[in-house]
Amino acid sequence: MKKVLILLAALGAFSSLAQAQEKIQVLSTQELVNTCKTPASPESRSFCVGYTTAIYDTYLATRHPQRAKPYICVKQPAPSRDEVIGDFVKFGQTNQQTADKPAAGVFLGFLASRFPCAKK
Repeated sequence: MKKVLILLAALGAFSSLAQAQEKIQVLSTQELVNTCKTPASPESRSFCVGYTTAIYDTYLATRHPQRAKPYICVKQPAPSRDEVIGDFVKFGQTNQQTADKPAAGVFLGFLASRFPCAKK
């Protein structure tokens, strides 16, 4: 029984080590730009809209208004979703230094530059 427990502990340690060394792939800016380019298939358009909306919604949900000043301020009436995504595609194509960066961070930076908050 003791040998079985030692064997199970060794397998568990090896499994944890293998998982710790596994690199988690994140969507790059270039991959998101390629997915969001028009004309897009219905599948890629759905992914693009869902992914970019989730990034913005996460920003809204996680930013505590009393502790973190907003840095993205969309004035109403807001531009269409397709217009904003089209502008992001142009941004990604002209800023090639961001191509290999994680898409979520670059998209938030794009939104901050496209929709800056008024200086107080």
